[in-house]
Amino acid sequence: METLGLWLTLFFVFILLAISALFSGSETALTAASKSRIHALSKTGNRRALIVSKLISDLEGLIGAILLGNNLVNILATSLATSVLIILFGDTGVVYATLAMTALIVIFAEVLPKTYAISNPDRAALIAAPVLRVLVLILAPITGAIQFIVRTTLKLFNISTQDEHVLSAHEELRGAIDLHHHEGGVVKRDRDMLGGILDLQELEVSEIMVHRKSMGMIDAGQANETIVQQVLASPHTRIPLWKDDPDNIVGVVHAKDLLRAVAAAQGKFDSIDVMSIITKPWFVPETTAVRSQLNAFLRKKSHFALVVDEYGALMGLLTLEDILEEIVGDIADEHDLAVPSMRSHADGSISVDGAVTIRDLNRSLDWDLPDSEATTIAGLVIHEAQTIPEVGQKFTFHGVRFEIVSRQRNQITALKITHLRERTRAIQ
Repeated sequence: METLGLWLTLFFVFILLAISALFSGSETALTAASKSRIHALSKTGNRRALIVSKLISDLEGLIGAILLGNNLVNILATSLATSVLIILFGDTGVVYATLAMTALIVIFAEVLPKTYAISNPDRAALIAAPVLRVLVLILAPITGAIQFIVRTTLKLFNISTQDEHVLSAHEELRGAIDLHHHEGGVVKRDRDMLGGILDLQELEVSEIMVHRKSMGMIDAGQANETIVQQVLASPHTRIPLWKDDPDNIVGVVHAKDLLRAVAAAQGKFDSIDVMSIITKPWFVPETTAVRSQLNAFLRKKSHFALVVDEYGALMGLLTLEDILEEIVGDIADEHDLAVPSMRSHADGSISVDGAVTIRDLNRSLDWDLPDSEATTIAGLVIHEAQTIPEVGQKFTFHGVRFEIVSRQRNQITALKITHLRERTRAIQ
């Protein structure tokens, strides 16, 4: 009879170890499960996914219940095993029990279930969810009391327990995209496109607009024939018209509208009323978020806006294509003028047009130059040097050497840049 009791006790020890394994694996699975996949499953009506979503919404209570249950069964299993081994081996049974239970708990109740759970977190979470829901409900009063004691104790040491989301949802997505890229799951072009979408809210229109200096504009006071010739010579279909002063934009002429007017006038330019076919200019502040402007373009069914500063002065223009290029990269057609803005050299250096944006350079070369204080490469050099450099001057900022190649008046037009770390790696 006594032997039967010992075997039953050992049987209960192994049952408790199995329960401990369930708790350990569940803890890992529920904390590692993909919230997005669980959310997608719950939207399809999956009951287990709904339970998982509810459990991880109160992660503190869930972890508290799992740890409490896990410690209870581990302590109980160790106590039962110790009592059996003491009966069999006397006082030395304590040592045997300690060694045996440590090995069993670590291998079968911790490492093994957690290894499986981390390999299949979503599946393990869905399997364990119904059991854990019952456990959380049963232990809720105890875990609530424990949480109160813990928070009160931490408050004595002036430690806050408020939930703080260190990473925003955008940062988490960006981190996941970069991780998949490094693991080979996402190619660089797709990574840049996905990152470009996430960046739209952080960018202002002033960072991606065509600067006023590079804008093509037409003086509305010229002869109609001259205006038509300039429109036909332009690679753009929409061109701003100014009158009396370049800051006084009176409208935007569309090449198709002008050609229709020319056709209707049968080539008699003097009979064309240019001012009647232009559209009203749309002005937007330079501080407008790019994503907001994209939504405005779609809502207004327009592709063209003029950017102004806080004083109403013209800063540049923005098109729908400019925004799309921030996502998919450069979009060129047969009418665009090909201007090589970056050229690589055998020594690892790169010739760069001063108007190239820091963002484009970072995306093309996988660099990480800061773009918070300047938009273009030339602007970055001027900001860091705190002066307008002369041709031939060299500067080293952020691990990159900049050499001024050419300058027009106060504008840096061309630079030669060398990433020192990449150059060192190439030499090695």
